[in-house]
Amino acid sequence: MSDAPSEAPPDVPDDLRYASSHEWARLEDGVVTVGVTDFAQQALGDVVFVELPELDSQVQSGVEAGVVESVKAASDIYSPVSGTVVAVNETLEDAPESVNEDPYGDGWFFKVEPDDPEELDELLDADGYTETCESEDGDH
Repeated sequence: MSDAPSEAPPDVPDDLRYASSHEWARLEDGVVTVGVTDFAQQALGDVVFVELPELDSQVQSGVEAGVVESVKAASDIYSPVSGTVVAVNETLEDAPESVNEDPYGDGWFFKVEPDDPEELDELLDADGYTETCESEDGDH
């Protein structure tokens, strides 16, 4: 039994791919944009700090690439694909609340030029991710 008020179900856009660790990935023009899902930002609460990977650094699929801290907890951010970081969302340094306010838009974390774009096929679709969230919700 949770003491938190019941929240709206998390938004899970159909056009994205998802990692079971609650990151989303969007492929556009050969570059993958990465952020945390609505489910993750709801679970974290108010985000107060984000640590992003270095520009031009190499990230590996399923390996820690950054950290997001909220008033409740700190959580590692994992890259859903392997590749080179080609952009980081520097606005999160001054406005980390964007992660809560717009997790699939202004709250993106970093962009990766993937070594193998087919890695995206190994991620969950919206239905698969929704099932993951529902099973986790049931665990608490």
